[in-house]
Amino acid sequence: MEERPEGLSDADVVDALARQWDLAVSGLRYVPVGFGGYHWSAEDADGGRWFVTATDLARFDSFAGLEQAMSTAVRLAQAGLEFVLAPVPSASGRAACPAGSRYAITVSPWADGIPGRWGDPMTSDDRTALTAMLARLHTVTADLGDVPVKALELRDRAVIEAALRERARSWQTGPYGEAARVLVNDHAPSLARALYTFDELAAKLTATPCELTITHGEPHSGNLIRSDGGLLLIDWDLVGLAPAERDLWWIVSDSGAEAAQYAQLTGHAVSETALALYRLGWDLDDLAEFLPWFRSPHERSADTQTAWRSVTGIVERLAARTPG
Repeated sequence: MEERPEGLSDADVVDALARQWDLAVSGLRYVPVGFGGYHWSAEDADGGRWFVTATDLARFDSFAGLEQAMSTAVRLAQAGLEFVLAPVPSASGRAACPAGSRYAITVSPWADGIPGRWGDPMTSDDRTALTAMLARLHTVTADLGDVPVKALELRDRAVIEAALRERARSWQTGPYGEAARVLVNDHAPSLARALYTFDELAAKLTATPCELTITHGEPHSGNLIRSDGGLLLIDWDLVGLAPAERDLWWIVSDSGAEAAQYAQLTGHAVSETALALYRLGWDLDDLAEFLPWFRSPHERSADTQTAWRSVTGIVERLAARTPG
């Protein structure tokens, strides 16, 4: 996030690192990268460097869910998956620790390398390497304990349905409120069709037993770091058990090369139905996350501008994907 978190100061972060991780911080710098979490670069008195993330729990299911996900990432790294950049447990062994009533903090080792950015195109070599990484992730056999299960449903479907029902009312909530209402109103048929199509795909997928695997959830360019040792996969807050296509839709190209490589490595034939479901579900979940920003009081900022660009792009993709 480009804007700093409300109600969480640098001093709060330093205090949490000292109390929970026994880190004596000598330098802390806010790093405006990514979208969703708040990040800092921290240096300790011994010269160590750390990447600190604060998650707003209002945007996550619960602290327990976040801690469960991060603990899974820790166990994946311990199981020998060297590409998993997992959190460092606190002094008490927790993968995430609360910071105030609203945030949770995780700490990762600083990784030297070139971080990817959201929207960066993947080369064919990237896709080949990432396909091999996901094949290893999806076939891990180590005991990972209690792993989150990701249901085949939209997290906040009711948000989109409410916006459709209330699109005739004024959304005078801030600089993007009325524009968001008009956007929803103008594309209401395609949004309704997208929800219907998602239900159809989910019904087809659940009609046949489907194997669940450990999935990352967001293996896109923005969650990759190019290091000397190869690609690292970061941001494990959405890790969970799901069909493999929850990850694969990000990397499978029209050439079919990645699907063939994955099938050769794992024996799993990639499902076009599941790819379509997760591709559509990603956009619908993102739309459900951003719409409340504009239906609630808000100001114009770097983050709301980014959210607005995301919403318009999502609605345009949904209209193209589910034509009348």
